[in-house]
Amino acid sequence: MHVSIVGAGYVGLVTGLCLADQGHRVMCIDVDAEKVQRLTRGLLPIHEPGLAALLEKHLGTRFFPTLDLEKAVLGSEVTMITVGTPVVDGAIDLSFIASAAVGIGQSLALKNSYHVVVVKSTVVPGTTDGLVRRLIEERSGQQCGPDFGLGMNPEFLREGEAVGDFQHPDRIVIGANDQRARDTIAQIYAGYGTDIICTNTRTAEMVKYASNALLATLISFSNEIGNLCAATEGVDAVDVFNAVHLDRRISPMLEDGRRVSAGIAAYLKAGCGFGGSCFPKDVRALVHWGVEHRRPTPVLNAVLATNDRQPGETIALLKRHFPRLSGLRIAVLGLAFKPDTDDVRFAPALSVIPQLLSEGVRVVAYDPIAASAAQAALGPIDVHYASSLEETLSGVDAVVLLTAWNEFRRIPDILDARGESPLVVDGRRILDKARIARYEGIGLASLQSELDGLGVTVDL
Repeated sequence: MHVSIVGAGYVGLVTGLCLADQGHRVMCIDVDAEKVQRLTRGLLPIHEPGLAALLEKHLGTRFFPTLDLEKAVLGSEVTMITVGTPVVDGAIDLSFIASAAVGIGQSLALKNSYHVVVVKSTVVPGTTDGLVRRLIEERSGQQCGPDFGLGMNPEFLREGEAVGDFQHPDRIVIGANDQRARDTIAQIYAGYGTDIICTNTRTAEMVKYASNALLATLISFSNEIGNLCAATEGVDAVDVFNAVHLDRRISPMLEDGRRVSAGIAAYLKAGCGFGGSCFPKDVRALVHWGVEHRRPTPVLNAVLATNDRQPGETIALLKRHFPRLSGLRIAVLGLAFKPDTDDVRFAPALSVIPQLLSEGVRVVAYDPIAASAAQAALGPIDVHYASSLEETLSGVDAVVLLTAWNEFRRIPDILDARGESPLVVDGRRILDKARIARYEGIGLASLQSELDGLGVTVDL
């Protein structure tokens, strides 16, 4: 099929290049001329494993970046909307959605053949069949149903694993209010061997929010349990959750006795909080939507409150050992919100670093690929951005690990080789605590916590 995609951001590029890889002809539209020019030269604006290879393979043959929305719509059978839906003052900002709908409607006014518009952006229920439909009808002079189709097809892409998620989906949700639009969207995914859920647009919109809210809830639940473990003598959250994961509903046991660990277990472990472009904004948008509809969301409110506090747990672990942080040199490892991405939106580091600076700490920071993005997000503050893990660890009093990059597993080897023993605060629990002389971790009871339980105080 010929598909046009409005928005050359994270979702738009992954969707467009993966559809091109399936044999579709894709035109990807963006208003940013520099981004389009760079894409035309084969340069991606984001880091996502596997995406550069797809761009090199399909650029100019099946994948075409462009600024021309009208030409793209007129030259395609389906247009997908993949623009951003940020949260402003707690509420979802639909201005980019509205702008895309207006442009598509104006283009459809020049087209006589049937065309399907599909919203892939995360939007609150009622947006597709309300705002988007109204604007397209107004600007096109056409009627939804007989003249053009309208659908909602949410994405379920994990940053760092998005290409694999798109090419091997666990489900495809198609929301449409008429059979013709639904069948057209289904043609795009012909050949994907997975469950296809067909429903109306409002249900499809809610599926996306429910999915993200569930995962965010699991993370905050795990962090609350981890914090309780840290206050309990002799308890380590890693041991607790390793046992929890063996529940047959999480890790089913096969007939031959082997276990299959469900992917959702990855969200059941203690850490320093969730970030990124989805969970923080989507849960906030859902909470605000609930307020508008007079439906309180106390569980989701607690999810956000717990997550907002969680990065501060790493500061508290530092203060167990250093009553005064002023003058210390502290390494912050990991600036992206998760490994294998350069996305720093709502990353724990963006909260932890300013807190450390306010305490008078000299901060040296390192991330394999996200340093530039973090520097832009943090602005002109006094942080030294190191170029390697070895440089970052040199001569520091303490280390705060905030992102689970595989590279950081080398920390014990580097410290052993140097004979150095800074305090290591493991915010992701990826290190072997037995390999590090001075170790603290989220969800781990410290020596002081154990002595507190015995009524003993030590001068640390």
